[in-house]
Amino acid sequence: MFPGAIAETAPNRAAVIMGNSGHSISFGELDEGANRLSNVLRDAGLKPGDHIALCLENHPRYFEILWGCHYAGLIYTACSSRLTTDELSYIIDDCGAKAFITSKYKVDQARQVLSTTPNVSLRLMLDGTIDGYDSYENTVASGSKRPLANRLDGVDMLYSSGTTGRPKGIKLGLPMTELGTPSGLGVLCTMLFGIDQNATYLSPAPLYHAAPLRFTMATHRLGGTTVIMEHFDPIDYLRLVEQHKVTHSQLVPTMFVRMLKLDEGIRKKFDTTSLKCAIHAAAPCPIEVKQKMLDWWGPIIHEYYAGSEGNGFVYCNSEQWLSHPGTVGVAINATVHICDDDGVELPINEPGTVFFESKVDFEYHNDPEKTKSSRDPLGRGWTTLGDVGYLDKDNFLYLTDRKAFMIISGGVNIYPQEAENILINHPKVVDVAVFGVPNEEFGEEVKAVVQPAAMPTSPEEAKRLEQELKEFCRKSLADLKCPQSIDFRPELPRHPTGKLYKRLLKDEYWKSAGRAI
Repeated sequence: MFPGAIAETAPNRAAVIMGNSGHSISFGELDEGANRLSNVLRDAGLKPGDHIALCLENHPRYFEILWGCHYAGLIYTACSSRLTTDELSYIIDDCGAKAFITSKYKVDQARQVLSTTPNVSLRLMLDGTIDGYDSYENTVASGSKRPLANRLDGVDMLYSSGTTGRPKGIKLGLPMTELGTPSGLGVLCTMLFGIDQNATYLSPAPLYHAAPLRFTMATHRLGGTTVIMEHFDPIDYLRLVEQHKVTHSQLVPTMFVRMLKLDEGIRKKFDTTSLKCAIHAAAPCPIEVKQKMLDWWGPIIHEYYAGSEGNGFVYCNSEQWLSHPGTVGVAINATVHICDDDGVELPINEPGTVFFESKVDFEYHNDPEKTKSSRDPLGRGWTTLGDVGYLDKDNFLYLTDRKAFMIISGGVNIYPQEAENILINHPKVVDVAVFGVPNEEFGEEVKAVVQPAAMPTSPEEAKRLEQELKEFCRKSLADLKCPQSIDFRPELPRHPTGKLYKRLLKDEYWKSAGRAI
């Protein structure tokens, strides 16, 4: 379905509730705003299949924009609000956007991209205007609230976060289906997670990311209410669960870690018993962290492994994970193959590149080489997201790391995720990144950069903490897999969606070596 269909029977039901302000938007209001915007876009000359870009914070009218684009049958690109101006200009141009919607919150970049995005013919700004932009509120208020005729479903074209290179648009193709045609994700949300019209779904992440955007829109399709956090805070998250009797939510492991590191007395202050389903994805979850969450919330935790490319969906519930600790699950709409660099399939328990065999086709917009690199080298039509993992005898998948982050030291393959999973559980560690740095003898050696709970106040204190963390890691891992050195920083460059910009850290160390590998 879609918000308009829900509005016919439950116009006053809350579709969106903003976490900080408590501002609520009903399905009737959401549908009317989306209809008005869709008419504005059509009147501006945008036809089904045309592209539009948006860049703004988690705003109360974010879903009105998304659904307005969807109603108009457009391909919509939600851009990260943390992009550099150069990256934002590149994405607006690369996706072929004919219209661009932003907010006063992004005013500096909005002004800067005026001269670098000449193909944009319609520019709208929320919460104020500057030269070159029309008022979103006034423009949409003047649009007809009558639904467009013969509406087709729009589709997103989201860009990779750029953790291993320049962002690339993930092109799925316009479905050309009648508006409200059931989606594959909607079916999964119903069958696996039990989301329906009685659900209250708490989203703590930026809405421009694939999972928050798609799952919240799927919740609207099913008639459920979404509660949107403007920014994640562990205490605020628990407060909102209790306040709104949240039934469903999706998080990333770093959010688990931050909640678990709260004082136990604070955690126990909040009633989380309304939660029926807590979903996590997007980044590896250390076994100890997940076990602690299961001990706290019970067997309501679901995990999946998938990408914006939609080429495969791997899933496990709590019971499956407890019987296969560390797994990300089994594929439910594809077949998983583990292959070596030549495309030869590997036996069980042997790590290699994870390939999906499925009916889903995708390409990276304007990047045929990246598209080609995602394909099976033997031409069987299988595709990969670039991750390394292995299958066990029961066909459960375990992820080892991203291929791009593998360290080769003295000819030995080392996966930094192993050390990260150990170090994050140390009580003095808030966040950690492990990667390879230059070593003249072995090519690479293992380096850790740690965000400690309290920054060392002297070189001597830093040395003691470094030694403590090294010894902690060596209790669980072979010495060659553990950091040979550890640096400390007040904060790591982690995306709000949970992804770590490890490339930025790694590049610092390799730049001084004058080489990239």
